[in-house]
Parts: sequence; structure tokens; C-alpha cells
Amino acid sequence: MLLNSEEVSVDLGTLLLRLTAGGTLFWHHGLVKLMKFGDLSGSFFDPIGLGSGLSLALILFAEVFCALCVVLGLWTRITTIPCIIGMAVAAFLANGDGPFAKQELSFLYMMMFIIIFFTGSGRYSLNRLKFQ
Repeated sequence: MLLNSEEVSVDLGTLLLRLTAGGTLFWHHGLVKLMKFGDLSGSFFDPIGLGSGLSLALILFAEVFCALCVVLGLWTRITTIPCIIGMAVAAFLANGDGPFAKQELSFLYMMMFIIIFFTGSGRYSLNRLKFQ
């Protein structure tokens, strides 16, 4: 099966978006929080009254497990949902009172994951791997 250049461009663009959004969320946010779990668990932002520890565990699920799934292209659409919710909470609740500059990074992550949700994982992903 031959691919045209437009299909290849879309699939490469989707791959780069997945690697960037999932990889940087994992590396610069999730992994950092995971390493400081003990220090953060008692004082982490608790937007809906679940408790600091549970709120931290939920954002770690999004920023570690779901972000890695997005990078790999595994269960991509479903794993973007916790990332979208986590980034919306960060942008509009945790940093909602501040200037847009405080919300900007979370907002950009949220938008990248929304785009990935609609486009899917693309051809270069574990979702598309066929074992025969």
C-alpha cells in the first residue's frame, strides 16, 4: 500500500504532537510530582474537596500513566481525557485568579490534548500495530 505525502504529513504531525504533549507533560510535570509525592501529598491543590493526597494521585495518573500512553499511542483518545481535565483544572481553578501568563502553559497543554483527542493517535502508534 502506497501512501501519499499528505497522509504521511498528517501522521508525522500527529506523532510529533503526541510526543511533545505527552512527553513534556510526563517529563517536566508528572515525574517531578511523582518524585516529590511525600512532600506534596499533604499540601497539594484540592479543587473539589477530595483531599490533597487523592487530588495529587489523580493528577499523577493523568501526568504519568496517561501521558505515557499518549506518547506510545496506546488507548490514545481515552487517555487524553484525564489530561484534558487535569490541565483545565490547573488553568482555570488552580491558576484561575492569576493573569493569563500563569494559565498559559496549562491552557496550551489542554488544547494539545483536545487536538489529539479529535485526531486520534495516527498511523505511528501502538494502537495501529497489528500482530499477525
